[in-house]
Amino acid sequence: MPRRKRVFEKPDRRDPRYDSSLVGHLISKVMHDGKRSLAQRIVYAAIDRANEGIDTVDPLEVVTRAVENAKPRVEVKSRRVGGATYQVPLEVEPGRSESLAMRWIVSYARNRKGTPMHVALANEIKDAANNQGSAVRKRDDVHKMAQANRAFAHFRW
Repeated sequence: MPRRKRVFEKPDRRDPRYDSSLVGHLISKVMHDGKRSLAQRIVYAAIDRANEGIDTVDPLEVVTRAVENAKPRVEVKSRRVGGATYQVPLEVEPGRSESLAMRWIVSYARNRKGTPMHVALANEIKDAANNQGSAVRKRDDVHKMAQANRAFAHFRW
């Protein structure tokens, strides 16, 4: 009998302007206290600002590149084996890696004090799209941790 309750898949929420599930997910990550319209204004302003000076046809190209660059491929999870706790490297599922990338981008944008949220989010998206910035550094740290603990890979189950 499973210890946890069954997880039901929620339908992906698409945003009204771009009809993209990626942007809908980003809006949900930015949202505080159920204020979706404010989160939409922040995300749309950030996308517009991130695309300034770039003459691409698709306005979401920068956002998708940023999320792809910030996605982790492996992570470590704690496993308790015989009284000792090991950091076991595991491959990350695609949905979780996208969610982690967006969470890191939004959290590091929030940590940029002294700037409006849409400016900070646009800067973080630009940095991640160029393989720089805090979210990409966090991904590299997670990969280094998994690489350092690959000796415990046989504990995965």
